[in-house]
Amino acid sequence: MSHKRIPKRKAAIAAGSVAALGAAALLLPNANASQSNGDDAAPRTFKATDVSDVAAQLASQLGDAFAGSYYDAGNKQLVINVVGNNSNVVNRIEKAGAVAHQVQNSTSDLRAAAKTLKTDATIPGTAWSVDPKTNEIRVTADSTVTGSKWDTLTSTVKDLGSGVATVKKSAGTFKTFVDGGDAIFGGGARCSLGFNVTASDGSPAFLTAGHCGVAAAQWSDAQDGAPIATVDQATFPGDGDFALVKYDDPATQANSAVDVGNGQSVQINQAADAAVGQQVFRMGSTTGLNDGNVTGLDATVNYPEGTVTGLIQTDVCAEPGDSGGSLFTQDGSAIGLTSGGSGDCTVGGETFFQPVTTALQAVGATLGAGDAGAGGAADPSAGAGDQAGGAADDQAGGAADDQAGGAADDQAGGAADDQAGGAADDQAGGAADDQGAADQGGAADDQSGSGMDDGSGMVTTP
Repeated sequence: MSHKRIPKRKAAIAAGSVAALGAAALLLPNANASQSNGDDAAPRTFKATDVSDVAAQLASQLGDAFAGSYYDAGNKQLVINVVGNNSNVVNRIEKAGAVAHQVQNSTSDLRAAAKTLKTDATIPGTAWSVDPKTNEIRVTADSTVTGSKWDTLTSTVKDLGSGVATVKKSAGTFKTFVDGGDAIFGGGARCSLGFNVTASDGSPAFLTAGHCGVAAAQWSDAQDGAPIATVDQATFPGDGDFALVKYDDPATQANSAVDVGNGQSVQINQAADAAVGQQVFRMGSTTGLNDGNVTGLDATVNYPEGTVTGLIQTDVCAEPGDSGGSLFTQDGSAIGLTSGGSGDCTVGGETFFQPVTTALQAVGATLGAGDAGAGGAADPSAGAGDQAGGAADDQAGGAADDQAGGAADDQAGGAADDQAGGAADDQAGGAADDQGAADQGGAADDQSGSGMDDGSGMVTTP
């Protein structure tokens, strides 16, 4: 069979070529964050993508004293929560360059509380995750949780005890965000291609949301077009929201980049675990490029279709049309796949993502062409800012100065040499004309579809 190189609109990763929103102003050239050791007792400055590994090492060393961690983006420090007042524990944390923070609730306490919520308050329209900044479980109820359901939820939270959990209302409804990104079409629905990967058997494939994978077996890159890929594995609901979809043509080139619009792309060089407090970017065909912060890990979301566990919670906005799209960092780390949430990009809301590292492990795939798998090392010599180019000036639309701040330092890092190449040019651009998504700030008129009445967030194509 002759080799086939997918056209630009087919190869671009994660998001359609829509005009990016204010978050594009934050994709600036990277600056190297300081990693000076200095005095062992003095806190180090960390890159956001480094803190997960350090936190995991400390968690294994500290045992029951470890009560979670988060990234202080303002000071570029890793904060480790500890229970008790053991000087040896504090010394070990400080020797690692982190900051010790004494808290009330242990990890086992919060896990026990989450189990109680699962047993007594698994109500559609609710979600919860651990917030290490407050050392509590953050419980959220959408607008459908009223009457006896609300009473059950609040009484369950109250019974957990003081300072264990908080509950708040969300104005929207929790739903899956089918549609979006670099549009793929199947079964009358539109979803987003998340990240190109190589399957365990060496064949080219891509990751997307699991609720897309269970919606249709075959997917096309054009509305009413011939199928180009077939679902191999899909999980939803349950322990995650991810699917592996294999390209039907084994000669398809699975490049690894995120199209951020206007011919610009960010090379994806590794998969990384999220850290609370970390700045992240999301791209989708409905709402374009948006940024925010990770607010919780190991989140449980009770969608109308069922309960999904193990998700990342963020304050990045999303809307129907963004499902399956990529969550990534400025330095080119793949973080998540858009699952669902509530609210919109006008009023904000809560949004949940499938961790990419977990999805890769579950389906046995590696990112891109297979030479930059989960947790692969990055070369700091080629930053995402060099690939993003002048996107800020062309697309920013007045991003807030206080967000721009030290974004480059917060998430500095590099793209892998073996993938930096010229992939950006091959993957960027062209999609707008083909998919009708060129206009600023919105989804393509010919792909927007209409929402189903069941509240699932599925979008039917005209």
